[in-house]
Amino acid sequence: MKDSVMQQRIETFKAFGETLKGAKVYFREDWEVFYFDLQGKMFGMMSDQASQDAIITLKNLPEKNEELREIYAGIVIPGYYTNKNHWNSIKLVSDELPDEAIKQLIETSYRLVYQKLTKKQKAEIEE
Repeated sequence: MKDSVMQQRIETFKAFGETLKGAKVYFREDWEVFYFDLQGKMFGMMSDQASQDAIITLKNLPEKNEELREIYAGIVIPGYYTNKNHWNSIKLVSDELPDEAIKQLIETSYRLVYQKLTKKQKAEIEE
């Protein structure tokens, strides 16, 4: 995949993350990644540069993570720098997992983090 196409993918996922209610996506300098944030909690992180190593790391249910790793062996890998049961990293160089599928995974990750928020935090988002 060309770097320009991959850069477009990165921008697409960043923009999609920002459409989720209460979510912010920003460059986190100390980690050098785009950080997907919901009420101070991470629901994803993604490489900021298009390269062969670019990844997006997202939360999912442990059994779903296992299933994705089997179906997309070598493309979906245990979460980089995260709890391997709950997080997967997806290599953006492959288009075997289309943008729409990754958007669904971003939304799933967002929902899993949202569920763990306090009533007060959820109320702030819903305002």
